[in-house]
Amino acid sequence: MTSTPLADLWPTLPGADARPEAAYRLLQAAVESFAERGFHATTTRDIATAAGMSPAALYIHYQSKAALLAEISRAGHAATLTLVRGAVAGGGGPAERMRELVEQFAAWHARARMVGRVVNYELHALPEDAYAVVAALRLDIEREVSALIEAGVAAGEFQVAEVRTAARAVTSLGIDVSRWYTDNSSEAPEELGRRYGELVLRMLGARV
Repeated sequence: MTSTPLADLWPTLPGADARPEAAYRLLQAAVESFAERGFHATTTRDIATAAGMSPAALYIHYQSKAALLAEISRAGHAATLTLVRGAVAGGGGPAERMRELVEQFAAWHARARMVGRVVNYELHALPEDAYAVVAALRLDIEREVSALIEAGVAAGEFQVAEVRTAARAVTSLGIDVSRWYTDNSSEAPEELGRRYGELVLRMLGARV
């Protein structure tokens, strides 16, 4: 799992948002276990053993494996929202910014594929309160993409019949990368992002 940028999500350096080293190991082990086995098939013993800790030690940092899933899901979606907002606020016209957004979005889901698998395909396992937090982040992501598509339509750069459907199609393409991408994939994350960027612009009716 060398391609998953866990350190970007949970810093280990001193600071308000930093996690103790043991908690970081638990998060990393949970990501690997949830991605490979699924949430329900993973036990707290699986996670603790992979982190080199006793099962009892896990509860010092997290109340349950559901708490680990909630933290992984929140952090993964927050990182994605930050990426999307950065691209939307960038320079250039709507088509140029959309290309940048899709390139980064697809490449991130390739590099962080295990995190992507967990945060997007284990939503049903989240506790109700944690799901509400993640659902709000997902809605913010969709709104950012929709607003950029609307700007492109207004500028005459995109030809889209229904903005919300188009926004969901754009994000779904990137999200699905985390499902199938592996170390043996023929394209590097950046090259895949470039190809997806061109594909999405064509899908939105932009001149490429």
